[in-house]
Amino acid sequence: MAPGIPAALERPHFIGIGGAGMSGIAKILAQRGAKVAGSDAKESATAGALRALGATVHIGHAAGHLADDATSVVVSSAIRADNPELVRAAELGIPVVHRSDALASLMDGLRAIAVAGTHGKTTTTSMLAVALSELGLDPSYAIGGDLEGPGTNAAHGGGDIFVAEADESDRSFQKYAPEVAIVLNVELDHHANYASMDEIYESFETFVGKVVPGGTLVVAADQPGAVELTRRVRELPSLTVVTYGESEGADVRVHKVTPRGLTSEVTVVLNGKYLTFTVSVPGRHYAHNAVAALAAGVALGIPAHNLASAIGKYTGVKRRLQLKGEAAGVQVIDSYAHHPTEMTADLEAMRGAASDARLLVVFQPHLFSRTQELGTEMGQALALADASLVLDIYPAREDPVPGVTSELIIDAAKAAGAEVTAVHDPADVPAAVAGMAKPGDLVLTMGAGDVTDLGPQILDHLSS
Repeated sequence: MAPGIPAALERPHFIGIGGAGMSGIAKILAQRGAKVAGSDAKESATAGALRALGATVHIGHAAGHLADDATSVVVSSAIRADNPELVRAAELGIPVVHRSDALASLMDGLRAIAVAGTHGKTTTTSMLAVALSELGLDPSYAIGGDLEGPGTNAAHGGGDIFVAEADESDRSFQKYAPEVAIVLNVELDHHANYASMDEIYESFETFVGKVVPGGTLVVAADQPGAVELTRRVRELPSLTVVTYGESEGADVRVHKVTPRGLTSEVTVVLNGKYLTFTVSVPGRHYAHNAVAALAAGVALGIPAHNLASAIGKYTGVKRRLQLKGEAAGVQVIDSYAHHPTEMTADLEAMRGAASDARLLVVFQPHLFSRTQELGTEMGQALALADASLVLDIYPAREDPVPGVTSELIIDAAKAAGAEVTAVHDPADVPAAVAGMAKPGDLVLTMGAGDVTDLGPQILDHLSS
């Protein structure tokens, strides 16, 4: 057996290997020497990157893709029971391993930092991965997005630290036993899996309860859900709780966030001393993500001033206010925001970064269940833009829900005084944006679906 690889993951087959979470685990296993194979619905740069690491990647799903000698089939919660490769695994008696169990096994024996929260996980995990790498600590990491610098979402490092994005959507983060857990915020989302805030709190309590004895919880001091979670877990034995934020009583207090164009300067008070550093993305909530990363690193014993300088080397993660380019004096920026809180934070960040610019948004709602529950709030968030185009709902893993369409968002946006237009065919978006945009404007493509593909098309249209 190759070093550092559990027996079940010696020859794993990943169904949906191109997904953000799945591909990261597959990359780490390939780098550790496992014989990785898998399938995905379509060709992608991720599939190519996996092949470059020695993985076998099939396009499309078929029973014949699964090798008879596979030691396991790795799945996420998005894989349906009738997937032909999953059906074939049952016929062959090949064990099925959930993505979260595979990731948990990769963390065994390492000092793990697990980053959780309804929003901000990818950015915070990325900041830590970059900073720890910059300090020569060579961490392993698994992230839900590709770093701008290395251009990847995962790596097997030679150091003893493993930084992982911890997904609460299907409760899979309850499988991890980190030395440091970060909770950025706690809000109701993933309505297909959680019926109430009480269920959300219970899930996060279970996650925090898995922190190893003597470990640390780094938790937001300003966000109401995080404050309530802190109240519920503060008395857990052998747990150190470190709060961060602008609240006067925060252990790591955010003293000031100063916008500097598309960056920010952040000053914190830590152990009675002031520390100032730069964050390469705009907006208060990204600054808070950086402070959470700082607090987590300090909890592992890394000097704060070294960490602060290293965090300044972070250059962003794809789809998190990522500048796609500029044409005809118009900047096009891509945002993964799909929950109203995220949408509001990114729109406010862009307002702060370029207060004189008009802000035009192309928004694609993500999931019928989320739109059904939060469509009104999404529409209200779009009122922060000067004008918006709203696409049809990106279904991802869900089937349509009768009566749930983008009109829920559009009606709410108009009621909030927003200028908003429905666009049903994404192919119509580039021309529509080109007809609206003027030199000096900012265009934001926003959503967790394939709206990201429109940025380059918009730039091409603006250039023509």
